[in-house]
Amino acid sequence: MADTAELSVMGATLPPGCAGNRLLAALRPDDLAMLAPHLSPRALTTGQTLFDAGDDVVETVLPCYSTMISLLVITRDGDEIEVASIGREGAIGGIVSAGFKPAYGRAVVRIPGAALGIPTHRLEEAKLRSPALADLFARYADVLLAQMMQSSACNALHSIDQRLCRWLLSTHDRANDATIRLTQETLADMLGVQRTTVTAVAKALQDEGLIRTGRGRIEILDRPRLERRACECHDQVEAHFQRMLPEVQT
Repeated sequence: MADTAELSVMGATLPPGCAGNRLLAALRPDDLAMLAPHLSPRALTTGQTLFDAGDDVVETVLPCYSTMISLLVITRDGDEIEVASIGREGAIGGIVSAGFKPAYGRAVVRIPGAALGIPTHRLEEAKLRSPALADLFARYADVLLAQMMQSSACNALHSIDQRLCRWLLSTHDRANDATIRLTQETLADMLGVQRTTVTAVAKALQDEGLIRTGRGRIEILDRPRLERRACECHDQVEAHFQRMLPEVQT
């Protein structure tokens, strides 16, 4: 399937970007055609909030290509920390629950770009009609929950430099590019630390030749060494993803 042109599957016209989301691309043609009339293209911008804590989740959003969304937990003081990142391998909103329930956290666009949206109740209707579609999304819900659990353990047990390396690897997987379009300030917010801390760690990684930083971007130069510097959390999540969703490539 082409990424940028209109697609036709089982006689249904699909919006551009379906092949840019790996979860959709893994669906059987008849299941994808069932969702097609309800999928709408979205152009997401940096910092855009898709839903906030307490909001009813009425739309499921599927990032395409290099778009990435963070799921955040917000403290009483307004501090936020990332518990999961969602890119072209998945979806956010109404995945673990059936939608129309208050969201526990906040979903914010970190790397802007294309996405597809579908009313959550339409996705639920399709799950009831297709056991295969329901199974795919149930397995994705499992790996999303695993990512959240691993993130909680990582935040509690591992150093900031290990956590930063883990996050860079995860983002590199999802962004499909050696250059990550993100400011260090945003990265600090996601990791729940001061910007000066991120700046110091990033400088050390740059001095070692692992990354190169610039205005609003971080370029990965030596992924194998970055993997060795990271904690085991990235590998644990990716291994579980491959066990649960071998047909969906990050």
